[in-house]
Amino acid sequence: MKTILIIEDNMEVRENTAEIVALSNYKVLTAENGKQGVEIALKELPDLIVCDIMMPVLDGYGVLHLLSKHKETSAIPFIFLTAKSEKTDLRKGMEMGADDYITKPFDGIELLNAIEARLKKASLVKNRYEGPGAVNDFLADVQKTGKVKLVSDEREVNAYSKKYSLYKEGQRPRAVYHIISGKVKTARCNDDGKEFITGIYGPGDFFGYTPVMENTSYKEEAQILEDAQLMLIPREDFLQLISGDMQIAQTFIKIITQNIAEKEESLLNLAYNSLRKKVAFGLIQLLEKYRTEQEENPILNLSREHMAQSVGIATESLIRTLGDFKDEKLIDIQHGKVIITDEKKLRNLPY
Repeated sequence: MKTILIIEDNMEVRENTAEIVALSNYKVLTAENGKQGVEIALKELPDLIVCDIMMPVLDGYGVLHLLSKHKETSAIPFIFLTAKSEKTDLRKGMEMGADDYITKPFDGIELLNAIEARLKKASLVKNRYEGPGAVNDFLADVQKTGKVKLVSDEREVNAYSKKYSLYKEGQRPRAVYHIISGKVKTARCNDDGKEFITGIYGPGDFFGYTPVMENTSYKEEAQILEDAQLMLIPREDFLQLISGDMQIAQTFIKIITQNIAEKEESLLNLAYNSLRKKVAFGLIQLLEKYRTEQEENPILNLSREHMAQSVGIATESLIRTLGDFKDEKLIDIQHGKVIITDEKKLRNLPY
């Protein structure tokens, strides 16, 4: 059962609000002023706080300010409940980090809807998003909250043929892409023209969001690997998602930071590991990217050329190493597809 803390100096409003919330199967805590509310919040750590603004001892702004200074309460959803409706008060509360603002007199359903929506979003933010598919998992969950319509039947969907160049290094981003079907690769070339694949994306994936967030040009090119259908999300719509909610923005930034760390690990692998470990590392990365369930023997269906480019080695070196791995029964190869037969040993290759 979720716990809601109501901080309100007017006894009648406090009791009526508490009764409405309690009837909706929430545990309710109450406080008659801001100072008492802060003390209860720090002790009980409620799941959400509904707080009046104009109160004796400590007003609602002071409550929000103090709770934001404590790690354990800084992320608790906070809804202001006030009779004041001036735009300046609304702006001040939201700038301080409030999640919502309801004006008295209010409808009980309005309050309960706001509470439910904020609790759903808080649950979303608490989820841990890790691994190659973290961004896609996060954006899919954001979509489920109903607050964000990244994917919609009204958005533009275009069909692209294999080898079509979607964008090139140096171009300015117009949109974030969502793959309906097919595959797309992103890659960079060194001064000698050697290509290094930075990402391979399939149905359900989002890509092209980093330069949109950074307001920079593309640092890589994107090419269609298989005939594909892509939904285009205008950059303005995507930026509205990221900037429109502080909790969503903070979580997204954490995931991006995590992705940067993973790319740095890939570069270290490319620079310092032996050929065998490079290939093993690359196979595990591809495995984590494309595994949709806990298969006994996961299958990687990717051309040798593209697999080599994603690892950062010559195609001939990849083929030779895959042959060695097959002899050692780490993998199997059937009809050109690589089948992982001993994932544990592949992950812990000693040399």
